[in-house]
Amino acid sequence: MAALEWFAHKPLGGGIFWIQERFYESGNRANIWLVRGSQRDVVIDAGLGLRSLPDYLRDAGLLAPAEGAGPRPLLAVATHVHFDHSGGLQHFDEVAVHSAEAAALLQGDNYEAVTWLSDREVARPPRPGWSAREFRVPPVRPSRLLQEGDVINLGDRQLTIMHMPGHSRGSICLHDKDRKILFSGDVVYDGSMIDWLPYSRISDYVASCQRLIELVERGLVEKVLPGHFNIFGAERLYWLASNYISQAGVCHKISTCAMRSIASIALRVAHSRITS
Repeated sequence: MAALEWFAHKPLGGGIFWIQERFYESGNRANIWLVRGSQRDVVIDAGLGLRSLPDYLRDAGLLAPAEGAGPRPLLAVATHVHFDHSGGLQHFDEVAVHSAEAAALLQGDNYEAVTWLSDREVARPPRPGWSAREFRVPPVRPSRLLQEGDVINLGDRQLTIMHMPGHSRGSICLHDKDRKILFSGDVVYDGSMIDWLPYSRISDYVASCQRLIELVERGLVEKVLPGHFNIFGAERLYWLASNYISQAGVCHKISTCAMRSIASIALRVAHSRITS
């Protein structure tokens, strides 16, 4: 299957494109965002990587040429290293990730990548005879390590890195302050916020949600482009963040601890089977 078949995109205006993997039919299917600037383009998250995303961007005509020959520089930013966001990073020359998860990305498919992929989730295999058992997150050496407050300069727009741990230890949001847009990864999306995976931490998640609420209260976010599901606005962001905080009590922590134990066992068994 060609890359042009595997992906689809929707222009949102303002140099932003919403990209998805058409035949990955799962709640884990990540949103991929292309943000075009005057001097550099950025891809935020990269999907499974079963087909080359840079090839798709080129063949679909989404990479605007630089002045002179060739396209502008293209940077792939991982909001975190879970498999549904990081598998496609292998196809990019320039990759950025938060420093807390750089070692996991360099190692490749591992416990921290939390790889859960089944054949039934892939409606059309990328090639004849392909099986989900073959899937790995390939090792990638990041070309840039991100920290809180770093700015990715695209020329006519800047994306500020906000380290928002909780879902994972290196989870980030990217904030376009001028346009009041937040690319939130899996820190927040319009669904149940997952805090029971390896390196999830409820206390960190509560603090991150408090930061999200502050962004809304200060009028700094009007639109959220999340890692999964649909785009939403500031009012919904406020509700999602405050609702998580209100539920993060003793009962929630006990149930999360149980879920984490089950997930940890399942992941370790799956990973030992893959590597044996």
